[in-house]
Amino acid sequence: MSAVRNLGILAHVDAGKTTVTERILYVTGTTHKRGEVHDGTTVTDFDSQERDRGITIFAAAVSCAWDGHRINLIDTPGHVDFSDEVVRSLRVLDGAVAVFDAVAGVEPQSESVWRQADRFGVPRIAFVNKLDRAGADLDSAVASIRERLHPAPLVVQLPIGSEDGFRGVVDLVRMRALVWADGHDGCGGGAAGGEEGAEEGPVPEVLREEAERRRRVLEEAVAELHPGALEEFCARSTLSARTLAGALRDLTRTGDGVVVLCGSAYRNRGIEPLLDAVVAYLPSPLDVPAVRGTLDGAEQERAADPDAPFAALAFKVNATATGRLTYLRVYSGTIRKGETVWDASAARTERIGRILRVQADRHAQLDRAVAGDIVAVVGLKSARAGSTLCAPGAPLVLEPPATAEPVVSVAVEARTSTDTDRLVAALARLVEEDPSLVVRTDDETGQTVLSGMGELHLEVAVEKIRRSQGLDVRVGRPKVAYRETVVRGVAGLVYRHVKQDGGAGQYAHVVIDVEPLESFEPLEPTAGEGTDREHGGRATGFEFRSVVVGGRVPQEYVRAVEAGCRDALGEGPLGGHPVTGLRVVLRDGATHAKDSSEMAFRTAGRFALREALRASTMALLEPVVEVTVTAPDEAVGGVLGDLAARRGRVTGSTTRAGAAIVTATVPLAELFGYATRLRSRTQGRGVFTARPIGYAPAPGSGPGPGPRSGRDGTPSR
Repeated sequence: MSAVRNLGILAHVDAGKTTVTERILYVTGTTHKRGEVHDGTTVTDFDSQERDRGITIFAAAVSCAWDGHRINLIDTPGHVDFSDEVVRSLRVLDGAVAVFDAVAGVEPQSESVWRQADRFGVPRIAFVNKLDRAGADLDSAVASIRERLHPAPLVVQLPIGSEDGFRGVVDLVRMRALVWADGHDGCGGGAAGGEEGAEEGPVPEVLREEAERRRRVLEEAVAELHPGALEEFCARSTLSARTLAGALRDLTRTGDGVVVLCGSAYRNRGIEPLLDAVVAYLPSPLDVPAVRGTLDGAEQERAADPDAPFAALAFKVNATATGRLTYLRVYSGTIRKGETVWDASAARTERIGRILRVQADRHAQLDRAVAGDIVAVVGLKSARAGSTLCAPGAPLVLEPPATAEPVVSVAVEARTSTDTDRLVAALARLVEEDPSLVVRTDDETGQTVLSGMGELHLEVAVEKIRRSQGLDVRVGRPKVAYRETVVRGVAGLVYRHVKQDGGAGQYAHVVIDVEPLESFEPLEPTAGEGTDREHGGRATGFEFRSVVVGGRVPQEYVRAVEAGCRDALGEGPLGGHPVTGLRVVLRDGATHAKDSSEMAFRTAGRFALREALRASTMALLEPVVEVTVTAPDEAVGGVLGDLAARRGRVTGSTTRAGAAIVTATVPLAELFGYATRLRSRTQGRGVFTARPIGYAPAPGSGPGPGPRSGRDGTPSR
């Protein structure tokens, strides 16, 4: 297992993740022809929609060998609508390569995936790509990494040549030059420790002084962060290559530093040193802490040992023409085909039919998988993304990856009634494959509503149904997920729940206060953090307290009242939207010797809060997103005017490489159709990205009676 690396490729849209992955496969000899995104010939972007759109939509797993090591690689999407795929991948990875554009530096989605990796504690190295582009600047890209992501960037390479003349790098650790000839195809075939195709030689004389200066800066930065390196630096005023490499490895694995390399994936320059850095600096399954799980409420650890009891986490499910594939990260033990495992999440046994080594849409059969492996298995019926599979005699539940809360919805229906059942089955399969999609039936309209992370997310999902199932699906206008909050509450609301219809009755008496939550900030996280999945995925802006004295309401009934209040948060009085940002205080209550029960007090809590919310002053909150628009300088006026018309608030504007970059906060409801409008205003040269950042008061929803919402879920104006 020390010779295994499980890593992901993370970046913003169009930073070159898929091209980096393709070159890694080519350089290691896994493929024999370089795939190109613009030609639709890549290995990892194998889905027809990915090739048509030219972007990565689904995380794809591949495997290759380099320098005697097995590298399991996941190419993740860069578009914010598919960030849930990134989160589920990061949950099972030991390391990552963050790819940055040498011209653009850190872009909005680069920031998002970096923070996600921080939450999971995933060690990273950085690869500054596209150094052959006009305007490429390694130092500017590194400065943006330092300023926006706040790591300690440790630059270990110096480019040889710039822009179109970029042809190699100086390795500052071993003080050598690597130069790639024009037309180099880079097929190294996994040679041990070498850069086949790159000509190795001394540092060019013209760069020697600069290389020595940068090597000194690197040594000083490492000595500040690493005690062992500091000791040698103080004694010798320099660091040996061995000490420097060891310190870089330690700093990478602890997260105290980020090694920065550079190159041009499209021209196949810098890939071999990147692979060497993956092997040298990123951790193996043995280097990461033992996985933790729970059993009957008690926490347990499972070491990455092939002889330990089997434990694995399912992180992706994919329905293919040949069967249902479940992707697993094996954390401990060994699993063989034909064996029976325990699905701890579904509480049932499953049989492993086949074990596959995945190469995107191609597979190689294996007899077994051991701790540290990432594989796909065939034969599982109940396992979902987030399910724990373990040995039947040693059950364990691992923490599943968090699922982001959907923010955009569309109504879907089959054009013909005879296709309704097929559509229901297709939607169920979609949700099984992508947990960030939610399907529900609207109680008022009877419509089938599909919810997801963005307009593109839903568009891709519906198109997948059309292509894979041949269904003609009709789609309604997207709806957004509003929230309701308390502006002014009520005090001393009394509610008695009395029911007597023969036999044991129900009796519960509660007195509650409802007030705004002072610490609640409407602009709260929405993409996977700060959510309460147990209670429908609502934002956790809710607090419950009991100040009952004298035992007038027993503790078990207090918990039941809280559960009832949480039940009532699902539908607010303004338009049936979830309620957030409030505190409920249980002041008093009474019980009956025979008729009181937890069910009675839960019912009382639910109806008491509903009455209190109707008596309170409420406000509507709408989801807002941070939009980053890149447009030509001459089109900035039109872009700003359009954003203002969409109730956007501009938060920043910069100019880079002849283009203006405008950042604004815009209500999500105003963003539908913006892509077409932006292309029209910029003659097709403008692009934008958006990421959810929280909720803000909707127009007219300040203090005073809150706005009522229409049947389509939008506020009345």
